[in-house]
Amino acid sequence: MTYHPKSDFIATMIERGFLADCTDYQGLDDALISGVQTAYIGYDATAQSLHVGHLMNIMVLRWLQKTGHKPITLMGGGTTKVGDPSFRSDERPLLGPEQIDANIAGMKQVFSKYLSYDDSETGALMLNNAEWLDSLNYLDFLRDIGRHFSVNRMLSFESVKSRLDREQSLSFLEFNYMILQAYDFLELNRRYGCVLQMGGSDQWGNIVNGIDLTRRVLDHEIYGLTTPLLTTSDGRKMGKSQGGAVWLNGDMLSPYEFWQFWRNTTDADVGRFLKIFTELPVDECDRMGALQGSEINEAKVRLANEVTTLLHGADAAATAEATAREVFEKGGVGGDLPTLTLSAADLPASIVQLIVKSGLAKSGKEAKRLIAENGAKLDDAPLTDAGLMIDAGALSSPIKLSAGKKRHALVQLG
Repeated sequence: MTYHPKSDFIATMIERGFLADCTDYQGLDDALISGVQTAYIGYDATAQSLHVGHLMNIMVLRWLQKTGHKPITLMGGGTTKVGDPSFRSDERPLLGPEQIDANIAGMKQVFSKYLSYDDSETGALMLNNAEWLDSLNYLDFLRDIGRHFSVNRMLSFESVKSRLDREQSLSFLEFNYMILQAYDFLELNRRYGCVLQMGGSDQWGNIVNGIDLTRRVLDHEIYGLTTPLLTTSDGRKMGKSQGGAVWLNGDMLSPYEFWQFWRNTTDADVGRFLKIFTELPVDECDRMGALQGSEINEAKVRLANEVTTLLHGADAAATAEATAREVFEKGGVGGDLPTLTLSAADLPASIVQLIVKSGLAKSGKEAKRLIAENGAKLDDAPLTDAGLMIDAGALSSPIKLSAGKKRHALVQLG
């Protein structure tokens, strides 16, 4: 991209690899150097925690605030009742209000680690779109807002088109989602002077709709900016590990497992991930990303420490690194590993059950295959007997189970 930005925010977005597209680079850049601007990203409350797939855009909001602007985290208490159909092959299960509120409470814990919510000019705001969506009168909404939307145009957006091309049903409920998201941008502009919506590149159609609607209704100039959909160098979607989603809430994924996820980054992704997920200077990120052999492993430890410190604090990062060194370099047990605590009533238990219960395999079948393929270890010794039973005597001290070289868990008697 050849655009040379004047604002710190756009410059940061470009040089750190955050920028996929923008509706008007020049207009947004000029607005950003003219004074404090307000921008938002919306988050639907579909789970009790955000996951690593959300982290790139959380960092975008953090940089927005660090470069002197005001971020809004918009919680989708209203839109979650409908469900975003963008690039999905099926309809999301609908959640009740209690579950949505519980999910929002869980997600709020993460945002406060990255953003400063205070009364200053650049203090972040946390809002819930249920505030204006729940009280909408349907007929008024159709007349005042619905008339600005062309169904032909909505059908042309890739997120909808891809679903229809596969002849998969798109409910009228879901079709309304993009109108509601557009209305969010209109309301945030009207109420808070918000001039920028940001999101992943799969949100481009929804963002453009909001800009169009706000111009038609309020005649205000506003902007959209998208981040690339992040995949690892081997083509996998960012944020998934062998054990499932990499959650950001510590009670859903331990700081050690979070640290370990980053430590296991592929060599080719280290430099890019340092730029996106840490605040280290860009030239330092490039230098570490270019390292080879054992040196790149130290860069991965630095990546894991920096990312874990931002989310869980420096102490958690230091403890995770110490545990990892104990486990991997000295063959020790490591006190901070994911731990399965059994009672005497649970024993005796088969080793296959313990591998599944400790999260190292999703099913008994997978655990047996792990053992058959020599991928499982018990206290660092190869585990060959899938019929092994563990009794209280074997658990007089904690035992360590391993799946491959990088995944470990402790089993102990409570």
